[in-house]
Amino acid sequence: MTHPLITAKALDEALSGVTPPVILDCRVRLADPEAGKQLWREGHVPGSLHLDLERDLSGVGAPGGGRHPLPARDAFRDTLQRLGVSPDRPIVVLDDMGGQLAAARAWWMLSHWAGHPEVQLLDGGLAAWEAFGGEWEVGDGADVTPSRWQPVFDDSGLVGLEEMATSAALKVDARASERFRGDSESLDPRAGHIPGAVNRPCSENLDEQGLFKSSQQLDAELPHAEAVIAYCGSGVTACHDLLAYQLAGRTLPRLYVGSWSEWSADPQRPAATGVAG
Repeated sequence: MTHPLITAKALDEALSGVTPPVILDCRVRLADPEAGKQLWREGHVPGSLHLDLERDLSGVGAPGGGRHPLPARDAFRDTLQRLGVSPDRPIVVLDDMGGQLAAARAWWMLSHWAGHPEVQLLDGGLAAWEAFGGEWEVGDGADVTPSRWQPVFDDSGLVGLEEMATSAALKVDARASERFRGDSESLDPRAGHIPGAVNRPCSENLDEQGLFKSSQQLDAELPHAEAVIAYCGSGVTACHDLLAYQLAGRTLPRLYVGSWSEWSADPQRPAATGVAG
């Protein structure tokens, strides 16, 4: 199995290899839907394409499912074909937040939902690329030859609202601690967290250099349980925790995509506050 992370040095070498990867730049700013693509235009890894959280990795206008529901299968298939993605070429996803926004979401959707056999996330993101001395490119990039890939989607790793409400699995919340505790909430209808959940802020998966911690350290720090469901605000940063679990050699948790944005929108659903679930 392909290791889910790639270093900046290894990416640079792969770009001049026999089968260079498709590079998908997933940068996003939640307060400005156009910012991610503009950042990409201003400077990106040569040959990379922009993969947009709102338009490509989410079902725009889909009923329910929180702020970033998954796109329809056909819509995501069309996106991947447009970008020339196929099982014949490896994929590298990246952002400028250590994978948190929104490269880990792309990693999970491509590898675990769509079933691509070789997807890696650039460890340390664009900061690591810059520190390595990698080249940059500006503008809209070259034309892409579309693919004809027909992904076989696997929904077994997904959890819906009703199952989330009744499941005995450990719920792991990837949001920042202040949002988990209910101290503040600027994005979703109510403050707090799903009762019984524990907090593992996705930022804690990274070290001081913005790289993922070692597998041993992640295994020691991540909440242990036989069955785990990960969630966050809208199913984006929870994927960073999923990646951390895989790096730790643990069973991959399931993902509640609707997350707190869906749960908190229903006034009948209970909310807990404070440090304990």
